[in-house]
Amino acid sequence: MLETSHLFQEIYEQPDALARLLTQGQESARQIAAALWERSITHVVIAARGTSDNAARYAKYVWGAFNRLSVALATPSLFSQYQQPPQMTGALVVGVSQSGQSPDIVNVLVEGKRQGCPTLAITNNPESPLAQTADFVFDIRAGAENAVAATKTYTSQLLAIALLSAALAGDESRFSELARLPGWITHALEQNDRIAQAALRYRYMQQCVVLGRGFNYATAFEWSLKLKELTYVVAEPYSSADFQHGPIAMVASGFPVMAVAPSGAVFDDMLKLLQKLNLQHTAELLVISDRAKALDLAASPIALPQGIPEWLTPLVGIVPAQLFCYHLTRVKGFDTDAPRGLQKVTRTH
Repeated sequence: MLETSHLFQEIYEQPDALARLLTQGQESARQIAAALWERSITHVVIAARGTSDNAARYAKYVWGAFNRLSVALATPSLFSQYQQPPQMTGALVVGVSQSGQSPDIVNVLVEGKRQGCPTLAITNNPESPLAQTADFVFDIRAGAENAVAATKTYTSQLLAIALLSAALAGDESRFSELARLPGWITHALEQNDRIAQAALRYRYMQQCVVLGRGFNYATAFEWSLKLKELTYVVAEPYSSADFQHGPIAMVASGFPVMAVAPSGAVFDDMLKLLQKLNLQHTAELLVISDRAKALDLAASPIALPQGIPEWLTPLVGIVPAQLFCYHLTRVKGFDTDAPRGLQKVTRTH
């Protein structure tokens, strides 16, 4: 039954988890921002793995667009395996990890502190080694997550990044936009029955591509990761721009293409590609969007609520993707809570 699945329950806990973080975490964001204003930060280096790496991709866009900060993803092996860390002078060094347990992520913050950089942990475990290492800790307050596949911790990480961005910019209007997130996600969850029906169509899918661009480049990667770890489908993520530089050649008639294409600066680019995939390649399209022009091209359209600012669409758009992966996992007869060969906490060095 649906009610017995931790994964399903945790997908549905997201409106409450984000509402809690909005209430309890806003002051933390403001305090961290106030402390960082006093430091001469010129850029950000983020260490993360797995789902948290996809949250870091979101930070590249949000902190870049609204805070004018260049954001780079760290290469943890340089710090641990090669012991030749790069120079990070002027950087805010951030570790993003739901468990805060992975030594290679901790090592990046240790080196950041050694170089005199301010360090920040974004984690669901404020007692973890990562949190104990960092100068500043942003507790995402998602509560216990029992399913192996991360859902509510991912959206809570995105919200923490968004809160920090608004606080660093001192932009109260964006806090007002953030306050509407639980309602938008609740609306997205109302698509559950439709998504369950759509999943039946993809029961025998073995490979696909997942497209997104801009703020939703992170969504493409996270959706792809959920497909891989839950359904064992070979799902490759691309931006709509990169996809046209070669990979589009693999799309033959009926090839499954998943796409997240909400309103915003990159919508027209996404729409042109979807039209091409539909008309010239006769691809099998599953599209998550708030725009009829994109949804009408899809064999399986999933509608998003209207009026979401583009920078917040990754927090809402991933929710129907999570539900799709959950239902496809069940349709394929796999365990939704314990994918083969995986455990909740992965410690890499």
